[in-house]
Amino acid sequence: MNKKIETACIIDDDQLYVFGTKRVMSLVNFCEEVIVYEHGLAAIEGIQQRIINSESLPDVILLDLNMPVMDEWEFLEELNKVEFDKKVVIYIVSSSVDPIDTEKAKKYESVKRYLLKPITSHEMSDLKEQLLQDF
Repeated sequence: MNKKIETACIIDDDQLYVFGTKRVMSLVNFCEEVIVYEHGLAAIEGIQQRIINSESLPDVILLDLNMPVMDEWEFLEELNKVEFDKKVVIYIVSSSVDPIDTEKAKKYESVKRYLLKPITSHEMSDLKEQLLQDF
């Protein structure tokens, strides 16, 4: 299958993880464009700016837990306030195996799944297939 997701977004302050994830995305031909934000506030501001500029919004967001400035839960609350007419699928990606985090993630309708870091090329390929079926 040569179809791709148009735009993916990584929200994570770990530059090594971001580099590795972008590499894995490239290996599986995941998407056309990758947007990266270091924390939730930068992501909210970036998404709002993309709306103002009529730029494409992400089809999928890989959201880290435990970020500086604005954490993942604050980001999700703020994202719910942003008006846009596109389905955006969010995966929380974390090294945390705390059941409290996984249960809290289930409370957000926009969060599709909770994934553990690092995402392998096999997992990324599976995500791609799931996303393409959902579109």
